[in-house]
Amino acid sequence: DKAGNAQSQGDDAHFVFAEKNTIGVADGVGGWARYGVDTGKYAHQLMSNVVTAVQRQALEEGFLNTKAIGSSTACIVTFKDYYLRAINVGNSGFMIFRNSKCVYKSLIQQHGFNYPYQLGNSMTCDKPCSAIVTMVEGLLPRDIIVLGTGGLLDNMFTAEIEDIISKGTLEGVNTEKLASTIAHLALFNSMDENVDSPFAQAAWLAGLKHNEGKRDDIMVIAGHVIA
Repeated sequence: DKAGNAQSQGDDAHFVFAEKNTIGVADGVGGWARYGVDTGKYAHQLMSNVVTAVQRQALEEGFLNTKAIGSSTACIVTFKDYYLRAINVGNSGFMIFRNSKCVYKSLIQQHGFNYPYQLGNSMTCDKPCSAIVTMVEGLLPRDIIVLGTGGLLDNMFTAEIEDIISKGTLEGVNTEKLASTIAHLALFNSMDENVDSPFAQAAWLAGLKHNEGKRDDIMVIAGHVIA
């Protein structure tokens, strides 16, 4: 999206700002629905404001200008001269794949099980100063970056994404098709009532019984480094 407009899908929102080599995703926290709040509005407004501020302190300014009720995780990634800069709040995140193997995976932030860090205007929400800022140097041509919301990371193991990339890049890299394939498998896993998933494993570690995927909105963006 050359203009960098934010797009929404359910609770999730994203933008692709080609001119600034910057992409971002946000996952509106669904718990606000019980109060009659549009759970995707905050995420979409946040991403729209980040696009406006992307040349400055993007997340901080985007947060300050977002007045909608609700809260959201966020992950924003910028590429330049074979290095990557990312800022991440909560359980959205990104991975870097080289020769179909994951060589870097961002950390997630949670206060507890199924309670990710989240930006918002409520007293209980987190602020941009809580974000993890990451610099990854030494990116190589053909490296693939996958950015996703919690709906992806809760429902797919890294090895599953590696397998899709391995099979999907035999005849060259089509990042749009790659992102779609990954998202569809994440959706399938989210509705499977008998699947081992990252969310199920996290539930088990928290002392809860959960033998299935996590039904959630899913946002996936894929990109690759060119020479």
